[in-house]
Amino acid sequence: MIGSTKNKKTVGITGASGALGKELTKLFRQKGYKVIGFTHSKTNYEINLESPNEWIEWECGKESTLKKHLKKIDILILNHGIYNLSRENSNYENSIEINALSKFKILNLFEEIAFKNESSIKKEIWINTSEAEILPALNPSYEISKSLIGRLVSFKKNFLDKDSKKKLIIKKIILGPFKSELNPIGLMSPKFVSKKIYDLANSKSYLIIISPNPFTYLLFPLKEFFNFLYCQIIYGYKS
Repeated sequence: MIGSTKNKKTVGITGASGALGKELTKLFRQKGYKVIGFTHSKTNYEINLESPNEWIEWECGKESTLKKHLKKIDILILNHGIYNLSRENSNYENSIEINALSKFKILNLFEEIAFKNESSIKKEIWINTSEAEILPALNPSYEISKSLIGRLVSFKKNFLDKDSKKKLIIKKIILGPFKSELNPIGLMSPKFVSKKIYDLANSKSYLIIISPNPFTYLLFPLKEFFNFLYCQIIYGYKS
């Protein structure tokens, strides 16, 4: 959880050059944190008071190259993704690779680092899955990819044992539509969403839900509860 900045933590943000990534970066910098920004962008990276302290360029499929950078991070926010309306098969493949498998690979890398961490400070990873995980987004490839990463994160969280929970905190960020280049008609502003994420992160809750849709606040906790029960059944069967 977010704590005092006397012992300043390092925050890593993927998709740092996007609308929400920029606002999260700005907010964490204002609060006194060091921010490492991960981006696919090929443009030059300006360093100023509202930018990441350090930029890391990377690409999906080469997540293993990030390991040395992930070791520096206390709180990792997986925020990257694409939203493409094309019906081509390649779009489904890209959506699944970028929105789901890439995040899962980084989650596994960070988990491995956390379990070997000797510090008394827990590592944290927050994964932006979106309410499209179970609600329509008028984009089948996006919905499929978000459903996949959402399910993977739920399983990962529920299969942590007691010792693992002492090393790693997993949080799932469920966002409704916000304004960005990918969604110019989003109902929420990235600034509003980033502030709510920051404020809600101190909660003990695994879910960080920010949406104008009241059904989201009902459906997602129910979904996670049934996922929990399912995982308990699996545990019971294995034992």
